[in-house]
Amino acid sequence: MNMNPDQLSNYVTKFIDVLVDYAPKLISAFIILFVGIYAIRLINRIITKVMVQRNLDPTLTKFLSDILIWALRILLFVTFISKLGIETSSFVAILGAMGLAVGLSLQGSLSNFAGGMLIIVFKPFKVGDTIEAQGVIATVVEIQIFVTKMLTGNNQTVFVPNGALSNGTIINYSMQGERKADLTFSISYDSDIKKAKEILLDVLVKNPKVLKTPAPEVFVKNLSASSIDFAVRPWAKNANYGSVFSETLENCKLALDEAGISIQPYTIQK
Repeated sequence: MNMNPDQLSNYVTKFIDVLVDYAPKLISAFIILFVGIYAIRLINRIITKVMVQRNLDPTLTKFLSDILIWALRILLFVTFISKLGIETSSFVAILGAMGLAVGLSLQGSLSNFAGGMLIIVFKPFKVGDTIEAQGVIATVVEIQIFVTKMLTGNNQTVFVPNGALSNGTIINYSMQGERKADLTFSISYDSDIKKAKEILLDVLVKNPKVLKTPAPEVFVKNLSASSIDFAVRPWAKNANYGSVFSETLENCKLALDEAGISIQPYTIQK
């Protein structure tokens, strides 16, 4: 296509006129963009500092900070293109439809997300606690937004979805700081009850890991068909619970054997 000098001059003139007319919108739009980016960073730093000062959970702090950043970025982008003169109503409608589609396809993940938020806010347990939930007894390693990472006693890593975790029963063995072992020793009817009780209580008192307050307990729990059942209940710090439990079993057995008191088959409740 051949273009004579007059036509080329007209096109250039029109282009310059359009550019001059559009320049204020373009300049103001980019000013809004750059100022908005700086403002988002500043707001994020201020909000994060406030949440840290209020001792919010680090996971919740980071998550809320990320949500705030992306919400402000989307708002800034819509403002930017609107300032350029681009129609934003259809764009907002598309965003809404996409949000609905994503929400419907990620119902399970949203349930886990909501569960993670409940765990972080209400804190039924924290990192380092030993809990029992969803058929697992383990120590909490990390509370993520969608799952909670735990480590079992035999060094297996378990990931439990937060949705199921927040809606189920949680037993927190670490929250109170102290824990009671509940053991049962069964002796024959031919044995001396008072002597057996004194021996069992003496074993608990002599163990330095057993707490003095609350005081350890030994009492007759049941008179079964073939044995007298004693409840043996020492208290211990969470860190010493495992050793107190095993040492009580061993030392009570040795002490009763030494006294000539026969032990019947017994059961243990943790």
